[in-house]
Amino acid sequence: MKKVFKKVTAATMAATMVVGLAACGGSGSGSSDKSASKSGKIKIGVSIWSSTDVLGSQCKKILDEAAKALDVEVQYVDQGHVSEKVTASVEQLAAAGCQGIIICNSSDTEMTSAIKTCNDNKVYLAQFFRVISEKNSADIYQAAKDSDYYIGAVHEDEPANGEELVNILLEKGDRNIGLIGWEQGDATWLGRWEGYKAGVEKWNKENPNDKATLSEPQYAGTTSEGGSKAAEALMAADPDLDALIPAGGGGDPLQGAIAAVERAGKTSDIDIVSTDFLPDLGERLENGSMAGESGGHYCDPLISFMMVYNAIKGNYKDFGGKFEDVPFPYLYVSSPDDYKAYEKYFVDQLPYTDEELVDMSKLSMEDLKATAAKLSIEDAASRAGN
Repeated sequence: MKKVFKKVTAATMAATMVVGLAACGGSGSGSSDKSASKSGKIKIGVSIWSSTDVLGSQCKKILDEAAKALDVEVQYVDQGHVSEKVTASVEQLAAAGCQGIIICNSSDTEMTSAIKTCNDNKVYLAQFFRVISEKNSADIYQAAKDSDYYIGAVHEDEPANGEELVNILLEKGDRNIGLIGWEQGDATWLGRWEGYKAGVEKWNKENPNDKATLSEPQYAGTTSEGGSKAAEALMAADPDLDALIPAGGGGDPLQGAIAAVERAGKTSDIDIVSTDFLPDLGERLENGSMAGESGGHYCDPLISFMMVYNAIKGNYKDFGGKFEDVPFPYLYVSSPDDYKAYEKYFVDQLPYTDEELVDMSKLSMEDLKATAAKLSIEDAASRAGN
């Protein structure tokens, strides 16, 4: 299926996106201890699965640029989406003197501890790539809403994302689809899986004589090796496998899965779609090792960063009784031409200049939400004067 960039609009978004515990140096002047806050600068902590893999490094790049533009200290903790390390990361950042923290947690349950730590230390908190489920984690959602320091969540519509990706495969003629997850119970993974299943179920209902199958997931963790082993297991289990969906995990499992398919000599036989754009996605769309991908959402944590920054400044306040839900759009590519347009405005340069980042920091909460919802290739191109 040939699909030009398609933006999932905010109107369709209402639902719920990895190495050891290590503090990485921040941006700005780069100090990462308590003395940083004594300099008078705002200090914001980032709890992230990895600041060095494909998606994580893109997030770090835009956050570092925002920190430079706003003269803010940033401290990163890579927690690998290991639950005890996720909760410990919040404690570590609060102890390091951070006045605000943005977090990409693994499961909703971790947010109970994160919210309590931030309440106890009077530290503002916002999620990125994640949202607490009001339906499945009602008590945790209420605790977030009741908190004077929890601001809200920036996240993507993962069921819609999953359905969009599986439809790319179905419309290409793929019927035996292998699925690779990363961490069992991860809210983002579960949302995408829901979408993959919904897409296949809908297809089978409409095409009873041309049904597709979706395998049970193989779990890869967040490493390239894990992705490779998962792909090998799926290929061994089903000789007729004609598609793979490495669901995510930061990009490394996808790279491992691609390598496994290439080693098996099946690049032309197995279509692959995934989430989190690879650096060489354009080439892979050209040579057929990728059939399509969703991504371009590395500015999601930028919005969380701006929320926390404004809370610390006193521009956003009165969070008790509120839950700021901020949908963020995915971009979809399924051809080399699609990717070229993305590359020009999101890879060769950042989609926001320093001046635009400063202007963004002055927006009201509602205007910040609107800015998040409209980010697209067309938006970045128009701001660049093209």
